[in-house]
Amino acid sequence: MTETRVRIGVFDSGVGGLSVWKALQKTLPAASFIYVADQAYCPYGNRSQAEIVRRAVTISDFLRRAAADLIVVACNTASAAALDTLRSRWPNFPFVGIEPAVKPAALHSHSGHIAVLATRSTLQAPRFHSLVNRFGRNVTLHRVVGEGLVELIERGELNGPAVRRQLQALLSPLPPTVDQVVLGCTHYPFLQPVLEEMLPDGVTIIDPAPAVARRAKQLLPEIPGPLTPTTTSPWRFLTTGPLPSFRDLLQLLLGDTLAGQAHSVERLNLE
Repeated sequence: MTETRVRIGVFDSGVGGLSVWKALQKTLPAASFIYVADQAYCPYGNRSQAEIVRRAVTISDFLRRAAADLIVVACNTASAAALDTLRSRWPNFPFVGIEPAVKPAALHSHSGHIAVLATRSTLQAPRFHSLVNRFGRNVTLHRVVGEGLVELIERGELNGPAVRRQLQALLSPLPPTVDQVVLGCTHYPFLQPVLEEMLPDGVTIIDPAPAVARRAKQLLPEIPGPLTPTTTSPWRFLTTGPLPSFRDLLQLLLGDTLAGQAHSVERLNLE
């Protein structure tokens, strides 16, 4: 059956961007989605900016050729490194990026102390420094490099001793005055239940995914021309890494959402 619906491309270094995909799907339930997990190069946080830009361009080119009407860069590291390049390369095509939610954290902090949990690449990027200069001048911002967290999540470890030990090591240096914790990597929302257990009462955890979904919805009326008819599954999930482990992670992270829904899971070779 052929149907016409908006087609949204989404990509991340791995499965972290599925936290954004969930928000997009909830906000735009009639859309078709193509999700690319670049697991062969995950984590991006350990790679050079030049390499991240190359991967972002390659994946965006694939998604455009797959008839995406809009692309969401569901990765803080890739957005910080490559979003300007993508918009410059395809100036008339809509890209939605993601950035740590410093602005709402600063606005809602009562103590004046906020923390941003992100990859080293994101925290060192000019985009992040610009964000802090614009919205974080009136608060004390504590940068926390989430060493090892992406790797744990990519192995399907969302709780348990290894996750708790790593989080304890990362969070223990924070002063008790911190009342806002910004999740600056799209993998980290999958740790939110354990974070809520480990952080003191009264700390607000901020996930920027809903704001990204709202921005994508705002841009859709600006897409010119008729939408492309599709006869394929409305939800396509592709990985550049091993397919069996990707299937397992999809079930772990999206099992309830995928149940009974038409979708495909595929291996993608971009080399």
